[in-house]
Amino acid sequence: MTEAQTAAPAGQSARDRLIIALDVDSGARAREMARDLAPFAGAFKIGLQLFVAAGPKLVRELCDDGHRIFLDLKFHDIPNTVAKASIEAARLGVWMFNVHAAGGNEMMRRTVSEVKEVCDKESLTRPRIVAVTVLTSSADDTLRESGIERTAADHVLYLAGQARSAGLDGVVASPLECQAIKADLGKDFLVVTPGIRPFDASNGDQKRVMTPGAAIAAGSDYLVIGRPITSAKDITRAAEKIVEEISTVK
Repeated sequence: MTEAQTAAPAGQSARDRLIIALDVDSGARAREMARDLAPFAGAFKIGLQLFVAAGPKLVRELCDDGHRIFLDLKFHDIPNTVAKASIEAARLGVWMFNVHAAGGNEMMRRTVSEVKEVCDKESLTRPRIVAVTVLTSSADDTLRESGIERTAADHVLYLAGQARSAGLDGVVASPLECQAIKADLGKDFLVVTPGIRPFDASNGDQKRVMTPGAAIAAGSDYLVIGRPITSAKDITRAAEKIVEEISTVK
């Protein structure tokens, strides 16, 4: 790997690069995990399950407690709806949120523009905005079922290019595409990678996967990891081991 591909984001430690997915069914469980895992997590992801169960109140609460929150709701709708929902995400205080790149250039551009406008007006810190490319549970045959003839790897690059041109900060993509994204779009374009599985963990429903160390070596800026940590017998040790693995990558 080149230095550009493996270098951590400026000022980021190994811990900072780990986003732990709080894919649980209650606010109480999420609070407990956030408390126990905070020493090992650069951020926590709140996705659809927890958001539906506990709502924006929990998001705001965790932000107010000083946790960086990646709001993983994958907005995908008409441009106006996505832009307005994104503004509300910014008002919650989240550190990062995502939209679907498949929503198109206008949707992404309006989201970036309107979120920036409101954040400037209300003296808010603008969240990082990243675009979902191809889900890590999808492969070439999944895309063909939807009428997309590109391979998963080619479609990821196409959507990443659209996100870059629309002014987003980066993309969510599998670790298998990190090198190509960085080569095509630059080392400053963030790549957030789910589909991370330690050697001793099951792949579950993920198809395009990689170990934590290999993903960092491939150029991932942030790793999103849920079940290998949150379903472990000792969740703090599981998280600690992953941070240790990340820290060994030069």
